[in-house]
Order: sequence, then C-alpha cells, then structure tokens
Amino acid sequence: MFPRVTAVVVVQHGGDRLRTTLEALREQTRRPDDLAVVLMGVDDATRRTVEAQRPAHVVSLGEALPFGEAVELVARTLPDPAEDRDALWLLTEDAAPDPDALEALVAALENARSAVVAAPKLVDWDDPRRMVRFGRTVTRWGRSVAVVDGELDQGQHDELSDVLGADSAGLLVRHVVWRDLDGFDPALPVVDDGLDLGIRARLAGHRVIAVPAARIRFGDVGIAGPGSEPGGRAARRRARESRTERLHRRLVAAPVVLAPLHWLTLLPLAVLRSLRHLLAKTPGAIPGEFRAAVEVMVTPQRVVRSRRVIARTRTARWSSLAPLRMRPDEVRVRRQQAAEARRQRARGRADDLMFLQTGGGWVLLATVAASVVVFAPLVASGGVAGGGLLPLSDDVGTLWRNAAAGWRDVGGGFEGAADPFAGVVAVLGTGAFWSPSFALLALWLVAIPLSGLGGWFAAARLTERAALRVLGGLGWALAPPLLDALAAGRPGAVIVHVLLPWLAVLMFAAATSWAAAAAASLVFAAIVACAPSAAPALVVAWLVALPLSGRAAVRLAGIPLPALALFLPLIVQQVQRGAPLSLLADPGLPHGAAEPTPVQVALGQASGTWGRWDEALGGIVAEFVPPVVVLAVLIAPLVLAAISVVGSRRLRGGLLALALAILGFATAVGATLVHVAFTGERVVPVWAGAGISLMWLGLLAAAVVALSTLRWGAAAAATVVIAGGIVAVAPTLAALALGQTAVGPAPERTLPAFVEAEAATDPRVGTLRIEPTADGGLRATIERGSGATLDEQSTLASTRRELTPTTEEIATLAGNLVSRSGFDAAPAVDDLGLSFVLLGPGSEDGRAAAVEARARAALDGNPQVAAIGETDFGPLWRFTDAEADAPGARLPEPGPIAGWIVAGQLLVVGAALLLSIPTGGGREPDRRPPSRRRRRRPRPVPDAAAASSAAEDDAVTGTPPEDDTDEDAAAEPVPASAAARPTSPGEPDEEGDRRADDA
Repeated sequence: MFPRVTAVVVVQHGGDRLRTTLEALREQTRRPDDLAVVLMGVDDATRRTVEAQRPAHVVSLGEALPFGEAVELVARTLPDPAEDRDALWLLTEDAAPDPDALEALVAALENARSAVVAAPKLVDWDDPRRMVRFGRTVTRWGRSVAVVDGELDQGQHDELSDVLGADSAGLLVRHVVWRDLDGFDPALPVVDDGLDLGIRARLAGHRVIAVPAARIRFGDVGIAGPGSEPGGRAARRRARESRTERLHRRLVAAPVVLAPLHWLTLLPLAVLRSLRHLLAKTPGAIPGEFRAAVEVMVTPQRVVRSRRVIARTRTARWSSLAPLRMRPDEVRVRRQQAAEARRQRARGRADDLMFLQTGGGWVLLATVAASVVVFAPLVASGGVAGGGLLPLSDDVGTLWRNAAAGWRDVGGGFEGAADPFAGVVAVLGTGAFWSPSFALLALWLVAIPLSGLGGWFAAARLTERAALRVLGGLGWALAPPLLDALAAGRPGAVIVHVLLPWLAVLMFAAATSWAAAAAASLVFAAIVACAPSAAPALVVAWLVALPLSGRAAVRLAGIPLPALALFLPLIVQQVQRGAPLSLLADPGLPHGAAEPTPVQVALGQASGTWGRWDEALGGIVAEFVPPVVVLAVLIAPLVLAAISVVGSRRLRGGLLALALAILGFATAVGATLVHVAFTGERVVPVWAGAGISLMWLGLLAAAVVALSTLRWGAAAAATVVIAGGIVAVAPTLAALALGQTAVGPAPERTLPAFVEAEAATDPRVGTLRIEPTADGGLRATIERGSGATLDEQSTLASTRRELTPTTEEIATLAGNLVSRSGFDAAPAVDDLGLSFVLLGPGSEDGRAAAVEARARAALDGNPQVAAIGETDFGPLWRFTDAEADAPGARLPEPGPIAGWIVAGQLLVVGAALLLSIPTGGGREPDRRPPSRRRRRRPRPVPDAAAASSAAEDDAVTGTPPEDDTDEDAAAEPVPASAAARPTSPGEPDEEGDRRADDA
C-alpha cells in the first residue's frame, strides 16, 4: 500500500456538488490519508461545509485561479514526501469518485512501478452511463483529442492502459514526480494541462496509465479544464484557449533551430486558419485565432520556461511518444463519421420539406409550362431585347472590368465607381461565358419557375399544408410586379422578385446556420444592387428582425455588410456630388414608364395600367365595368385572407407579415415621387415594382399564415385566392405570349454591320450616334465597339444634372455636324476617338422628322465625313480623318484607388462567399444528458392544430429554438446509442428524449 495519499480538492462554487464530492471521499474503500482544500472566493456556508470535514490543510484565496496554480499552492504547504510512492489525488468540487475509485487508482500504481500518473474514467455527473472523457492524446500535427469522448459506457474501452495524458481532474500523481516536473505548466492554465504533464512524464522515462475501474462523476463546470458551458461565447472562448495552448506546445516541442521559424509563421497561419473557419462556418473563432497567435508571440518567456523544465527532466526522445499518438487512419475515420453525421442531418432536414408530397412538383411543372407558353417566341430567336434590355459584353473579362471601379464607357467616358448591379450582371454573364447575352434570355425563361420555387419554399417555412404551399408558389410566380417587369424589360426588377422569397428562406435558416446567414447577406446585396429603392425597407426589416432573433442576432448582424461594401464607393461619390437621393436610381439602361397611382400600387400594378384589363375589356365595355373594379374584385380574396390574420391564433407572425406589406406599399409609393435619372430630355421615375414585390410578399405570407389556422376550408380558400390571382394577370400573360409588350426577340446586332466588322478588329472603335427627339432637339451619344451594353451603364451618368467638359464637347460636335458651318471636327474626333456617325431614325412626330432631314442634308454636304450608305439603323458616315489609335479611343488605365476599392470589396464579398459554401453541417447534436439540457418551456395548446400553428408561428418570426448546442465547436462523432427500450405511459424515456433533441 502507499504510505500516504493526499486528496487535493479545489473549491470555487460550493453547493450540492461539493457536498456530494466530500461525501464520496468519506465513502472510499481506501480513504485518503490527508485532505487538502483550496477555497477560491467562496461564501461562509461553503467554508463551513469544508471545515466540517476537518481537512489537514486549507488554503483560502480571494480570487479564482487556474486549477494547476491552485493545486501548486496547496502542494507547497504539504511536507516533503516520505517515500517516492506518496501521491497527490487531484480533485475538484464537481468530481465525485465512486467508492472504489481511489483503491483502483492506488492498485494500478502499485502494480506498475514505472507508472507515475493514473487517470480515472470521467463519467457524466447526471448520467453516469455516459463517459465524459477518458484519456487524451495528440494527432500527428499536435492537435489535442480525447481518446474517448461522450460515449455510452458499455465496457468497450476497459482494455485501455497506457495513454499519453488525461484530463487533470481525478489524476493520481506520485508526489515526488509532481515536484520534479514542477507540476502543471503555468503556460497551460486551462486546456491540456493534464496532457502536458503526461507528455513530460513520458519524456522523463515514466508511464501514464488509464484505470477503467476508477470512475469519477464529473460535472465539468470549468474548474479543471475549459468546462462544457453551452453557448456560442463559451465555445469561442474554449476554441481560443485550445488554440493558444496548442501553439505554446508547438513552440515547446519544436527543435531549437526551428522554433524561431515556427514563431514567425504564427500570424500567417492565423490568416490561413481564418479562411478555413469561414469555410467551416465558424467565423466567431476568427478573432480568437489572431488573439491566440499574438498572445503566444508576445510571451516567449513562457516557452523558454517550459523548454527548460523539459530539458532538465527529459531522458527519452520525442519519437518515443509516437506510438501513443492517434494514428492518421483513426483521425480520418473520425472525420468521415462526423461528415456522414452532418450529411444525414442535412438529408433529414431536406426530407422534412416533402417537396413532391406537398405540391412542390406541381408548382414547378405549372410554372415551367407557363414560361414555355409565354416565351416560346424568345426561345426560337435565341435572345431577348426591348424596354430596358441591352446585350452584355461579348467576353467575361470585360464584364468584370465594368463591374469594378474605374473607367466607365458611358456619357462620354469618366472615372468612377461601378454600380453593384454590374456585378450581378457579371455573375449572370459568367454563367453563360460562351455567349454572355444568352444569360438574359435564360433569366427571362426561368424567372417564373424560380419565383414559383422560391414562393413554395418560403411558404413551406410557414405551413405544412400542401394547398397553402401551392398558394405561396403560384401566387408568387404569377405576381403582377414580376409580369410587369418581364413585359417592360427590366432585368433588375426581375432578379429582385426572384430573390426576395429566397432571402426570406435564408433569413429563417440563419437563426441556426452561419452558412445561411452568409448566403442571406449575398442575396441581400444582390437585391439592393438590382433595386436600390428597396434598401430602406430591407434595412428596416433587418432592424426589426435583430431583436426578434434572440441569440441568433449575432448571425443576422452582418447581413448588410456585403451590400454596404459594394455600395460604399458609389455612396461616397454621389454624396460628394451633393446628390444622395441619386443612390435610389434604378441601375441599368434608363427606361421611362408611366408612374402608377397609389391605387394602382395597392392593386399590384407597377406599369401605370390596370393590369391591361382596359385593353382586354375594350372601350365600350370598360365604360360599364371599370378595369379598376375588375382588378380589385379579383385581388380581393388575397387581401381579405391577409387581413384576416389579425383574428387568427398566429397574430404575431401575421402582424409581421402585414407590416412587411405596408412597408412595401410605402416603398412603392415613395419610389414614384423620386425623379433622379434622365434619358435625353426625359425624367425617369424610379420603378415601383421592387416595393410592390415586397408588398406582395407580405400579403402572401399573411394569407398563408391566416389560412393555416383554419381547421376546415383552407384548401378551398387557397383555391379561390389562386384562381383570382391567375385571372387578374391573364391579360398580361396574353400580351407577353402574343408579343404585344416592349420585350421581344433580340436583333442580330445593335449597330450597322459595317461598324461591327470594324469592331471585330478594333474593339474601341467609336460611333457618334445622333437621334432626333420629339421636341425638335438632338440626343448625341458615343458607343464603343459593337454598341452599348447593359454592364457598362452607370447611375453616375444617368443621374448627372450638368454637362461635363466631355459631354459639352460631344454636344458641340454633334450640333455643328448637323448644321452647315465651318466647324473643324478633327480635334474633337481625335479627342473622343470617333470613327463613324450614325443618324438614328426620328420619331413619327413632324418636328423630329424635320430635324432628321436637316441633319442628313448637313452631313451629306460636310467634307469631313464620307457617306457609307443606308443601314437598318439609319444612314452611316465615316470621319475622313479618323485614326484607329486616337487618344480618345484608348482605354485608360485604372488608378491605384480603384485597385484598393476592388480589393476591399473582394475581401468582404469573398469572406461572405466562403462562409456561404454549404458543407452539409448544421448544428452538431447535443451530447449532454437530458437533465443538463435547457429545454423550451412547453406552451399549452388545445389541440394538434394549435400545436402546429404555434410551431409555424415561430417560423414566421424567425425565432431560434431555445437550446444551447454549440455550432462553432468542432465535435467528434459519437457512437450509436443503445437500443431504445419500451417505456410505460408514465415513465420518462430519457434516451428517446436525447435522440429527439439530437435530431
């Protein structure tokens, strides 16, 4: 037997766990010879509880210290060990040993004289069937891992003997060796202190053994080790501490020659690991990475001290530890098991949606059929044009150049920030890299099906009823603002309508997923880029969502950041120009349209018409049945269903949906009052469709929420709403199918074939395009290459209120060319890099025709231009003195500021993109026993329908579940649990509860 065993108990909190631990010490079959207690800032009641045990040594501290320092303080007060077999038993107040634990530990050290540390099996305090941890080792790259972590104890690890180290709680350590090794390393105050002690003992020629028969109930509240406190902040703290101590151990174990090199790589490694954290959806650990690296770099004295201790006691080579490290194949198996568990959970979440069983397949089929019927002529033509549509640049490189800050080939050319919409267009064009303009045709063809899918998935977060999900899908796919945008050729408005429901879906998922939050931030940025007028409403909705999201607010907080990064250069430039309202201008080609009245906005009409019902009814019939009445009657079922949500059981979610609808209505009405863009002499109002799409989304959500609370008749009501909505848009669908809208098949070219042939060899060839206007004036623009493109448009040019020196020079040149004067055009032609003059056809107005005739006569008589001939776009002339390499035709090099702007935008958007890449992760299962999990307070519900509606109400508000599982911590896979046993009706099924919580 050992001459003397001293139990050292560190106390910080007291309470029932301390009393249980002290009672367990009294019940040991082999009692400790002495009891030493460290009290750290405890109250009088705890002090009296300890004094009642009559400990031989008591050390009182006014503040909490790391476990190792507390043990060392009391160890200094103990007498020198009489023999080399005297031992210290290191315990905490939440470590209650089984009655035979100390006897098993002592017997293990007695039978293995070379062993100096004996490690017990730590089992869960509330569920002793489950092992917390048992033994600890490192991987080949030095990462600390538990040999056994969170498994049910079925005796599967009772053959474990030699280990590299163990957790510090419950260790039995020979007192002499403790003094020789200087106890725990003070540089490892929280994590891996027991592992480091075992490594140093091994290097000193001793053994560390695991004792399966010694079981200790362990609360793991953080006195010894990082603890298992749930929550994101605690997880980030544990990750930072683990990383700090791993870096310290790396510098300690490195050869002397390589230690400085390791020290220099700490910060670069922090950068690389930060990228990994983005991919692993743990961005909260990034600050800890840098803090850990800096902390280790600025404390080299800790490394020197640790290396000296090892050098003084080491008798074995570092290679002697290799057999006890975790083998690479075992590490690989654990990772594969964890990945498979994540994939299983991801598949389970996808299966819960029941896409085909709840109408998703029918929605997709119906919307695809509608798109094919409506856009059949476009499919045959291979392109789409008209309205606000222009072709895209022919190569992907030009697309991305136009998406970056720098030179803009519009309005005579200028240096400025890019519209974020150009980035969206570049992404679209890259998807059809062989012919970027084909992406616009593809957008028109898939807009209705994608909108239907988005509406269905958004409705699926609100209800499980198939009819209501179909209502959400078809109601969104055939919404008036989408059809108006398709008819008017507004790609930005189309993209906004397609993305809005997906933003809602991602916002719901962001409550528990960093990947969803990052994806939501990118979708948010794309929507704002396509419709800046929607930004105020979306920001208001985001601000409302933050306090309603509880702990998930940390994920939602960064959603606007990519949009802000993309818009910041444009914001600065517009504010410097004194035109902040110009930020609300629609990007792309300025395209005027009739302004809708508030009544038309309320009825979902963005084009200033009554849904084309005035055309469908005819003039005589419309006198007896006003189109506004017809449209109001058809949309009334949707509005009434949405308003009825105020009397339903899901009032909170319904009110939020109605608030979104009101916010969208206010946005649309406000947009009609903003006039900041110009096209020639015409003022272009902001398109109201984005606000109407928001309003429509709120109305559909409120209707789905309201109808989901009905026990009977929900399917019939949904059918009425869908039927009314389809009939309401029937005239618009017919106009699209019959080609009676501004959008139609794309022409082969936008400039004469002669110019395009020249552009094939000189992409910067300039054409002065002169178009007579209805008021008797002229509109002059310069087009480079084969014509104007959508990606080169800029709101900085369309919202400019005064002429620049370049535009004045263009106006002067055009005015003199169409007049009989002696103006020398050569300098202007050289400065502007021009080669051709194209006189566009004027309108049918008499004044425009007269201006065109005078301009044609003047150009024919001007010796500075040579007539080429008539083209499909009007008569074409060539400047006789034009030079291909004129200064004005050269593409200016971007300045250094443009490079920094692009780098900053790429950094923010790239981080969001990396974080949004799905890994099939989701939330790791909660391995704590049921008694230690924080559960949601059960809500009393009268019946199953009420329970379903309550759960659906949480989906509307985006409230995350009240749990404490840790998404940020990388957890090891857990073996399968024991088979579930049948329980009587009144008996709690704890294992079943655990499986339900893990799911």
